[in-house]
Amino acid sequence: MIAPGAVLPLVIEKPAVGGRMIARVDGQVVLVAGAIPGERVQARIERVGKGVAYAETVAVDEPSPDRRPPFTDLVCGGSLYAHIAYPRQREIKAQVIADAFARIARLHLPGEVGVAASPEEGYRMRARLHVRGRRVGFFREATHDVCDARDTRQLLPATCDVVDRLSSALRSVGADAVREIEVSENVEASQRAVHFVTADRVDRRIVDKLATIDGITRGPHVTDTLRLGDTAVTLRRHVQAFFQGNRYLLAGLVAHVVNQVPAGGAMTDLYAGVGLFAVAAAATRGATVVAVEGDRYAGEDLRANAAAAGRQIVAKQGTVESFLIGAPGATAGTVIVDPPRTGLSREALAALIAFAATRLVYVSCDVATLARDARRLVDSGYTIHRADAFDLFPNTPHVETVVVFDR
Repeated sequence: MIAPGAVLPLVIEKPAVGGRMIARVDGQVVLVAGAIPGERVQARIERVGKGVAYAETVAVDEPSPDRRPPFTDLVCGGSLYAHIAYPRQREIKAQVIADAFARIARLHLPGEVGVAASPEEGYRMRARLHVRGRRVGFFREATHDVCDARDTRQLLPATCDVVDRLSSALRSVGADAVREIEVSENVEASQRAVHFVTADRVDRRIVDKLATIDGITRGPHVTDTLRLGDTAVTLRRHVQAFFQGNRYLLAGLVAHVVNQVPAGGAMTDLYAGVGLFAVAAAATRGATVVAVEGDRYAGEDLRANAAAAGRQIVAKQGTVESFLIGAPGATAGTVIVDPPRTGLSREALAALIAFAATRLVYVSCDVATLARDARRLVDSGYTIHRADAFDLFPNTPHVETVVVFDR
């Protein structure tokens, strides 16, 4: 019987969703952190629950040729794959996607999934940093212990410099109530907006003083201009609005998604955010777009960006469920959905199926919920046309997957 604290020799079989790797002891699954498929390792059992054991690698007996010295603590947020050579990371993510579709959805994808590569350093445009005592940084995995964001290399050095200045300023003005710092910058890092999350009310004069720190843009918005072929697409976004976070892959992801929309066709963009896909499809594909967003900040940006684009974009603020239930259906051309990590709600999925789009482009940050929803879509009459992935978060197990369904 496997018990917490035991150190066991394990052969690592394959990756699992979430960053750990699968091994087995007498048929029992062990999810191992810090390992690579094909390795033989010594792993300490951390805990056992519901028939699955969790372990961490403490020694590597037979290392993979893809093992590299990690540049940071693996459990500092966003670094679980830092010990794996980058090309192998992408292979692992492609395997995780295919395995999830086979295991959860009982579906085989039409071809091998290509995972677009990203530079590993300075890719991140949006981050939530935690303030605990005199430390500002990311959380270590599954804890509230703060680790240094600079060491993870996700942020640009200039961004880390701003964080350091903010940290010093927080101490100097005694802003102990600040618990989180949300940072959002544009692709060029020429604009950087900051939002403070506080446990108690903070004197406005202190907030105003923090906002004068060098490297911070006055106001809650930043503006991005994306070059898509010969077309420039400009979007404003609030620091608290969701936006894709990788500066290097942003334009490629947008181009890939909107290129699935037939030129001049009708398009509905659900979970539209600030209008990233909606404005791009109208500008580059000549699409007539209805865009739906429920978040207040992103919804305000969506309306502003739709108006500024001067094209055929109708922006609607409200839940996707309410929109789909009230929509006429059977008139949609292409639908783009980019739901949260939880995927489509039961109500949204049922209404989307009834909406009867001829093409559905599903953009997902969670392959498990994507596979779950894909099963329902295929059962309702859709087929999978293609699947592609974008490595928006290198050195992590996360991957953005885009699946095109045709009816």
